[in-house]
Amino acid sequence: MSTTIASFLDYAHKTAADKELHRKLNHNIGKYDGAVKKGKSQYADLELAKQRCKNLKWKAIGNLDKYLLEFESNITKRGARVVWAENKEEALAEIESVMKRVNAKSVVKSKSMTTEEVHLNEFLEKMNVEVVETDLGEYIQQLDGEPPFHIVTPAMHKSKEDVAKVFHEHLGTPINSTPEELTMVARQTLRQKYIKADVGITGANFILPDLGAVVVTENEGNARLTMTFPKVHIVLVGIEKVIPSFNDLNLFLPLLATFGTGQQLTVYNTIITGPRQENEVDGPEEMIVILMDNGRSTLLAEAEQREALYCIRCGACLNACPIYKNIGGFAYQTTYSGPIGSVITPHFKGMEQFKHLSYASSLCGNCTEVCPMKINLHNLLVLNRRDAVKQGDFDRSEKFGWFVWKRAMMHRRIMNLGGESMKNFMLKFLFGKSWGAHREMMKVAPKSFNQLWKEKYQSK
Repeated sequence: MSTTIASFLDYAHKTAADKELHRKLNHNIGKYDGAVKKGKSQYADLELAKQRCKNLKWKAIGNLDKYLLEFESNITKRGARVVWAENKEEALAEIESVMKRVNAKSVVKSKSMTTEEVHLNEFLEKMNVEVVETDLGEYIQQLDGEPPFHIVTPAMHKSKEDVAKVFHEHLGTPINSTPEELTMVARQTLRQKYIKADVGITGANFILPDLGAVVVTENEGNARLTMTFPKVHIVLVGIEKVIPSFNDLNLFLPLLATFGTGQQLTVYNTIITGPRQENEVDGPEEMIVILMDNGRSTLLAEAEQREALYCIRCGACLNACPIYKNIGGFAYQTTYSGPIGSVITPHFKGMEQFKHLSYASSLCGNCTEVCPMKINLHNLLVLNRRDAVKQGDFDRSEKFGWFVWKRAMMHRRIMNLGGESMKNFMLKFLFGKSWGAHREMMKVAPKSFNQLWKEKYQSK
């Protein structure tokens, strides 16, 4: 068993028994479910909107090379610079180059899963560059020394009392501060960081090739300040974030808001087409867009599984997944947790090390049901399992076990071997440490259905 799998199982066993964590998750996800139900009411035909969005992403991913070149051509005309990064090392090397060139001492950063993917904060801290998360949830997590728990709501696992404790320990606020008071403290603290920052770093929700623009959606206004106050703006975005046209935003923005937070539309939706122009009063003097691959082309090459690249990072599948609700985001030990993370991480980081995530699923299909892009997530998990076996990423003992199981299930004579006590012993031997760790062991009946059938009908 690899250390990655062992660590995952160890963490999962601990969090699965954490009743307080489950209480917080159930409370926060319950509020999310209520908001999404209300948000869906804006649609006359939700399924049609979802299908149209999926078709548009199918078009975008199928023509990714064309659209990315079109984007580069159009945004460079307005003064931005585009950098192509094959992996996280190339992305970080470009960011390091910019930091040294402008002699950056401080960075403000908006919420971005791609920056989490390359562990940007740790990288900048090693360069002695101060980096501050400006999204409130991310800021809470940074103060507490933790990564995001959820791809949309980073501090989902914390109660208001937990947040008050974090602020008390790190910012000296009263332990009984209200959420409103804590928000005001964060706002006052972060405003000074915007003013002093040399570089602002964001991700992007969408790439618009026809305009040569990136789109950032948010609810706090922090990303907008991150883009406009510092002299340099860096965008780190995955190449899959392309949609065909600016005109498609009227479908994607409401859908992302509805399934992400239950809103009809996020509060701030910003389209950035380059650095500050001659007739503009604000904005950065320099803009660099890093188009990062980092395993995405590997997934793109898989004809059956590339639809995972349609994901718009709304987080709906995490909130619906019974596994995520039980073990939480940290147990996955990856940037992207939940069903979508279990699908894409083995392709991004390697099947051998992360194949176990595809088994962290009940295959109930709830993730597929709630996905606004209609990604067939539970089926993709099965395809990942198939590929792991094809590539030889399995234990020999596991293969032998399934061979024996298949032989027994296919031959009634083998199934009838041994009595009740022998079968119960084998069940305990095989599943005592997994199933039996938290449950009473299943027991074989004194007589099988086959035996009962023979007794009833062959005696006549």
